[in-house]
Amino acid sequence: MDSLSPMQIFVFGIVEGILVLCTIFFFILLPGYLNGDTAPARDNAPSVVLPADNNAPSAPVAINLAEVDEKKDHIRGDKDAKITIVEYSDIECPFCSKFHATMNQVMDEFDGDVRWVYRHFPLSFHPNAKPAALAAECAGDQGKFWEFLDLAIERQQSGIDTAGLKKIAAEVGLNTAKYETCVQKQTFASKLADDTASGSRAGANGTPYSVIVGPNGDKLPINGALPFENVKPMIEQFL
Repeated sequence: MDSLSPMQIFVFGIVEGILVLCTIFFFILLPGYLNGDTAPARDNAPSVVLPADNNAPSAPVAINLAEVDEKKDHIRGDKDAKITIVEYSDIECPFCSKFHATMNQVMDEFDGDVRWVYRHFPLSFHPNAKPAALAAECAGDQGKFWEFLDLAIERQQSGIDTAGLKKIAAEVGLNTAKYETCVQKQTFASKLADDTASGSRAGANGTPYSVIVGPNGDKLPINGALPFENVKPMIEQFL
């Protein structure tokens, strides 16, 4: 080192410092890469949209599903039907729109044998999902939940902003003043939170996520927007 000039010593010090830093970062990052954990942790907010899962399980599995509450849940079909399908859904989700059509087919094909329970699971990256869910609940407060939901899903790509939801409210015959007060006060915010929490406990990490409940309480998950031809045999095994 005595034979080196001050400039050479300065450059040598910089190079040595860079090598030390590289060595430190290598040993810090290496365990993460080996464990496959290279992405930052995400929060627990639902943030996934599920396409169709055509490899759905055919045997019942253990699912922590909240019991159907006829006073709080929205139920379409015979309330005493042998089979229940609980759907966790997002009104703005395009895959949910496809599965909504599947469920309408289910209700036609299995009339009297299946009841459809709809619960909210609005995704964080859909800006209209939560407002639409709150609006649907306000419609439900006036006995028009399903009518409102059907129209909202039909128009999800162009007509579920604030003005669009208000238009749907008028079309299904709501008292618009009462509806607007309900929406502005977010009267049913706790209902949405309860639905989302129950969905997470039941295994939902995206939408649509549904659970078939058989006559004996056996449960079978439906992950994604399965077409009717895939859902039909899943139901038939319980009949």
